[in-house]
Amino acid sequence: MSYLAHMLKTLTGLLLRRPIVGACVIPVRPDGTIVLILRRDNHRWSLPGGLVDWGEDVITAARRELREEAGIESAELDRLVGVYSKPGRDPRFHSICVAVAVRVPDQPYTADPQEVLEVRSFARDALPWDQLAHDHRHQLEDFFQGKTVLA
Repeated sequence: MSYLAHMLKTLTGLLLRRPIVGACVIPVRPDGTIVLILRRDNHRWSLPGGLVDWGEDVITAARRELREEAGIESAELDRLVGVYSKPGRDPRFHSICVAVAVRVPDQPYTADPQEVLEVRSFARDALPWDQLAHDHRHQLEDFFQGKTVLA
């Protein structure tokens, strides 16, 4: 096996055996409501977010995902809510999610109908707690309790 083939095999093995990193965004509107998206793939409510692209930092990925999924162009970082890394937190693959809360003045809308069925703002007492995707219930509970966690 050539050196290049060996390096390619080693690199592929490293990439495919490691968790991937994503950004989850807790968008808070001026009235205190939380913006959620209704996912097309599983018909569950979710925080906007997705994978960090090569060459991106977490906050850039968070802003991009917020724009792509909920049409929100402007987001001011409020705080880090936590880093969530438990295997199984995402049923599709092992991923690590960095959750951040942001303040958003823009009115959300369904920016990507291929991925998102609906975008809606919820008051805390009206959140669809039993219909949330992945571990987003845990992230929202930590947010409302003012926690910053490593879970």
